[in-house]
Amino acid sequence: MKRYRFSIILTLALIGLSFIALPIIGIIFGTPLASIKTAFFDREIINSIVLTITAGILSTAIGLLIGIPLAYLIVFKNFKGKKFIESIIDIPVMIPHTAAGIALLTIFGTRGYLGKFFSIFGVRFVGTMAGIVIGMMFVSITFLINSAKEGFRSIDKNYIKVAKSLGANEFGTFFHVIIPLSLKDIVSGTIMSWARAISEFGAIIILAYHPMVAPVLVYERFTTYGLSYSKPIVFLITIISLVFFLILRIVSSKMKDYNRH
Repeated sequence: MKRYRFSIILTLALIGLSFIALPIIGIIFGTPLASIKTAFFDREIINSIVLTITAGILSTAIGLLIGIPLAYLIVFKNFKGKKFIESIIDIPVMIPHTAAGIALLTIFGTRGYLGKFFSIFGVRFVGTMAGIVIGMMFVSITFLINSAKEGFRSIDKNYIKVAKSLGANEFGTFFHVIIPLSLKDIVSGTIMSWARAISEFGAIIILAYHPMVAPVLVYERFTTYGLSYSKPIVFLITIISLVFFLILRIVSSKMKDYNRH
């Protein structure tokens, strides 16, 4: 009976793995080698991938800068409207991302309040790198904040009490106790945030169609020329993402081993 139950679990697990793996395998082994070689020398494709990675890193870095303090306030401080603020933070992952793009355009567009304000300093968001970063950050920062919150909540409060009893102020406790003890969750949230950022399409196509990030270029090549012209871009993105996440998983595993010691 136990073996039968395990066989059911194993079958369902294999179906789940196949559902994820087969499209990836199909892209890797179903893209002609000649078109992959051509893609390597296609300046538009290479520039698009570099732009995507760069914008993803920038959006994640800014997300860390403003998201970690926000997560800290939510977990360690009591104030009115906390549940409402947490609900607002979750909205970007719930609404359609084309709707997110419209919302961002309303605020950061040439007629939006923030768009007008930043234009004074020569900063525009429509059709610029800044717009891409804003679009990526809006749809991805939720993952970082929620992961950091889980890390902060898992900390034994006795460590914080001991640090304060030894004379550490709130700033010192935050950087020397809270951040190190929740680093694993912050790193995990950072990875998820960056992954979500570089895959964004809906918000960016509304706010900053040009310069084209990889997801937008895939869409344009597919709608203009067909499947065979879009597959090499997907192949390169898939390989880069696979290598990147393998490295991050190895580094994350090493960090876990280090923290145990």
